Amino acid sequence: MKTGIHPETYRLVAFKDMSNDQVFITRSCANTKETIEIDGVTYPVVKLEISNTSHPFYTGKMKLVDTAGRVDKFYQRYAKRK
Repeated sequence: MKTGIHPETYRLVAFKDMSNDQVFITRSCANTKETIEIDGVTYPVVKLEISNTSHPFYTGKMKLVDTAGRVDKFYQRYAKRK
């Protein structure tokens, strides 16, 4: 890394998804007060409400809801112009 451009607190940090208890470790300079021990190593921990392991878009549980038939209204409106 180039010297003098990164914060002094740049270190390995554990991010914990609170909805499914998944933990991943990456480099960050996020301020934390809590720590977690993983495989005998203590890391600062940042708690997340949602991550890619629990987000409906990434898990495939996302549903598209067509409220009030908007798609049908769109097709009807522009079908007249053909």
